Amino acid sequence: MRMLPALFDEKEETFIPNYNNPNDRRRPQKRLDPINEYIRYPEVMVIGPDGENLGRMSSRAANELAMSYNLDLFCVAPQAQPPVCKILNYGKYRFEKQKAERNQKKNSKAATLKEVQLHISIGNHDLLTKAKHAKGFLADGDKVNIRVVLKGREMAHKEIGEELLQRFISVLSEDNANSVSIEKAPSWEGKCYSAIVTSKSKK
Repeated sequence: MRMLPALFDEKEETFIPNYNNPNDRRRPQKRLDPINEYIRYPEVMVIGPDGENLGRMSSRAANELAMSYNLDLFCVAPQAQPPVCKILNYGKYRFEKQKAERNQKKNSKAATLKEVQLHISIGNHDLLTKAKHAKGFLADGDKVNIRVVLKGREMAHKEIGEELLQRFISVLSEDNANSVSIEKAPSWEGKCYSAIVTSKSKK
């Protein structure tokens, strides 16, 4: 169980200011959250573990109450009057907060255009390998430009390139028939037949 250090002067029983106190001008300690014994306001509003309002009390009393739950006291609204503190599992709170931030960052990531180039002579193993890479790009929220490049006399057999592109898109959709969306329809540009696909789940 965590020990609660003295928050008040033993002789005069006066409040010892801390960086969480707006009247305290001392430089804040880096990477130190307003938690447990570092909360040193004269009075705080306390929210219980289940969201219940436990009323106003001194920061010492609030810390002792949090210890009785075997939990932490965390200041969720230091600018409020009085500051609002919640009794919670701080380790779990930090984990869930960081997880939410990572998810938000991932979802807000700007999609980039990746490219996968194919040739009509590609073997089945190489085709599946390239499809695996494309699926990884799609899973990351990126778009994929699939390009089938023909050379020389191969241009006389454009239908082979068109069939290869359709086959590749079908492979991308094998796990989920609705997972791939065509953003740019297949078309010819010189000796290249291409299409841009995205993941529907990322749109």
